[in-house]
Amino acid sequence: MPKVSVIIPAYNAEKVLARCLDSVLAQTFTDFELLVMDDGSKDGTAALCDAYAAKDARVRVVHKQNSGVSDTRNQALNLATGEYLQFLDADDWITPEATALFVHAAEENRADLVISDFYRVVDGWTARKGSIDEEGVLSREEFAACMAKSPADYYYGVIWNKFYRRELVGKYKLRMDEKLRWCEDFIFNLEYILHTERIFVLRAPTYYYVKTEGSLVQQGLEIGKIVNMKMNVIEYYTAFYKKVFSEEEYLAHRPEIYGFLIDYSHDDAVIPFLPGSKRLGEEKAFANHAPLSADDSWAESYYMARLIRRYTETIAARFDLERKEVEVVQFLVNFRHIENMQEFAEYLNLLPIAAAALLEYLAIKGY
Repeated sequence: MPKVSVIIPAYNAEKVLARCLDSVLAQTFTDFELLVMDDGSKDGTAALCDAYAAKDARVRVVHKQNSGVSDTRNQALNLATGEYLQFLDADDWITPEATALFVHAAEENRADLVISDFYRVVDGWTARKGSIDEEGVLSREEFAACMAKSPADYYYGVIWNKFYRRELVGKYKLRMDEKLRWCEDFIFNLEYILHTERIFVLRAPTYYYVKTEGSLVQQGLEIGKIVNMKMNVIEYYTAFYKKVFSEEEYLAHRPEIYGFLIDYSHDDAVIPFLPGSKRLGEEKAFANHAPLSADDSWAESYYMARLIRRYTETIAARFDLERKEVEVVQFLVNFRHIENMQEFAEYLNLLPIAAAALLEYLAIKGY
């Protein structure tokens, strides 16, 4: 039995899969099986997988009908034989020592879960990302408290920067929710963490995540279905913390937990409440004022908007507020009170439910 089962779902990944597979086969730790799940690809992915399997006995290829990433991962979990589980996406890759670091961290610290930093890759540029600053062992409650501060961060929500014990996954019959088109890995993590006792924070980047654009709307999902999925995630999230914390602890952490609703509304480029959709690095607005011609009123408005956004971010940083929170204060300063929640939500460019949640969150924080 191999020590580690590495799982990679692949769909039409011919152009990027070789880089991913090469990074796994180049690991300094060699006692692993590599399960490559070809999810009904229509390009040259299948042939590429078979070529790697012919060269290295550790590579096991499964060709299957297209059923989506969740079902594909679940089928891989049914086939895995390793003591530990490690996941990759086909367009990403890992550092040469990634698996060795995971195994050492898990066994030296008797950890049920290991979580590591990672690199975000955008247009060839890399940036190191992580959320917990100190390396070491955390209890389930301590880890949950950390996660409550920034639940929308990829660091917590994804499965590819984590190392799991297959025994726990099998014992509690944990699987990806095939009904969900997004955040199924986030929910898998929540359910897995409920059964952990020791979680090790590894302050070493092990994974190169290639950032890609996309949204549920672009995937063609109806708004009604999107809302239903969002509500399911919120229910999962709330239930998770009620199981982890006592009633007293839950109330103490309520402001941070409630911030879950707000975290997913900060980025105008993503759908509110979408776990994993928050920008991984906040971008400061660039603002200056170029000389304008007398009739260039559009450019004047543009530069004014940029300046306002820059000043808003400066205020937010100074008082440890988020940009949307500062915008609420600006609204109340200008209009004194809220007469129409719909207009208030439109001012913030949020859904009414998110605008109402933001107001209550600020009240909880004491504003």
